[in-house]
Amino acid sequence: MLHIGHIKHFKEAKSLGDKLFVTITSDKFVNKGPQRPAFNEKHRLESIASLSFVDYVALSDQKTSIEVIKNLKPNIYCKGPDYKNHKKDITGEIINEIKEVKKNGGKIHYTNDLTFSSSKLINSYGKNQSFNQKKIINNVKKKYNFSEIIKLIEKFKKIKVLVIGEVIIDQYVFCEAMGKSGKEPMLALKDIRSEQYLGGSGAICRHLSEFCNKISLLTMVGEKGEFVNYIRKNLSKNVNFKYIKKKKSPTIIKKRFLDYINYNKVLGVYSINDDPLVDSDEKKFNKLLKKEISNHDLIIISDYGHGMISNKSAKIISKSSKYLALNAQINAANIGHHSMRNYKNMDCVIVNEGELRHEMRDKNNQIEVLMKKFSLQQKVQNLVVTRGVEGALLYNKKKFIECGAFAETAVDKIGAGDAMLSIISLFFKCGLTRELSLLAGSLAAAQSARTIGNKEAVSKEKIFKSLEHLLK
Repeated sequence: MLHIGHIKHFKEAKSLGDKLFVTITSDKFVNKGPQRPAFNEKHRLESIASLSFVDYVALSDQKTSIEVIKNLKPNIYCKGPDYKNHKKDITGEIINEIKEVKKNGGKIHYTNDLTFSSSKLINSYGKNQSFNQKKIINNVKKKYNFSEIIKLIEKFKKIKVLVIGEVIIDQYVFCEAMGKSGKEPMLALKDIRSEQYLGGSGAICRHLSEFCNKISLLTMVGEKGEFVNYIRKNLSKNVNFKYIKKKKSPTIIKKRFLDYINYNKVLGVYSINDDPLVDSDEKKFNKLLKKEISNHDLIIISDYGHGMISNKSAKIISKSSKYLALNAQINAANIGHHSMRNYKNMDCVIVNEGELRHEMRDKNNQIEVLMKKFSLQQKVQNLVVTRGVEGALLYNKKKFIECGAFAETAVDKIGAGDAMLSIISLFFKCGLTRELSLLAGSLAAAQSARTIGNKEAVSKEKIFKSLEHLLK
């Protein structure tokens, strides 16, 4: 959002040389939190081009200014006064940009005018936040400043996390609808391209990998060990991958066919055996379970109900975990059979509203009533119910906290709950306030919802950037 601070910055920059080039970052790389940028790149280009002292304006379609500097080779590279302290640059790219400027004999100049913040103006006067979003942000601002939050999040590195649950290979086939088959009442699709991502418990490990130094994954794969190398390759080096091979089963594959233009899902085809583990496999799994749980500070369960975690295993987890977080999902394969009631004494549970109503067999009562009842029955400390476009509702010790959804448009809801579980459980484990925990978890879910399935892991830098600009 163009403001007086920008104008003063541009004027001072122009006074230093003969020609002033201004570049703006393309919309897809504007990483300043939800509902940003306030104006799209076309409007931002037009507004700057209208300033008489700006000679040239261009769009930078890169995450950093490195390529722009290489191409322009400026004599002087101007940045605002807020960039003088390089330690405050979350990306750390300002140092690389300065190196590139100096390669060509240029120099860096920091302008001296007062700093005005677009984010602060938007937060104060804009309508990009709902009432409950503003309320939760204001409560966080009363307790923390941004630099304190960064230091607290950096402490997550010391948490040893064990992730337990089915690993899933998500395959997406992007298609073009050709029309009805000539001989049968069937939709014919043309295969355009395919993509494959690591899903299930593997996706949770990817979300955690930038936040924690030591992560362990305990899961199962197919009897023949299909995709083991793919799973290992797509996990970060700080993830210790342990698994059992499930007899008479494939590694779980969930293939989805989508319209390649608007990403609407047309059909899902699953390769799966969701029978319970045979006795010998269950014994192997429980032996690993007992050994691993004792060595970890935080246990995250993502139970997709595909036969991996038995009642006995769930009891071991509930009894032995130092801190337990759970997401037990209802899906097409397990609806009517899967339940969260196998688990008790949980520190954090995330479930969507439909799943909780199914669990409680109640479609009419207010969701708050069901949350209180379930928390009491299963001894849950923090229960989070996600509600799509309405955001998330947290219940803890007779108190409800609400946070609106930050994703303006959801490309794909698959994986959003796992993303929230990954991040919010770290905040809860470290004893940070419920408001900050819910805010960070909601931002993680918004990140996930903006991409297809589990294509991208939660970015710590994006969480930092979003919090930085929301708290101005």
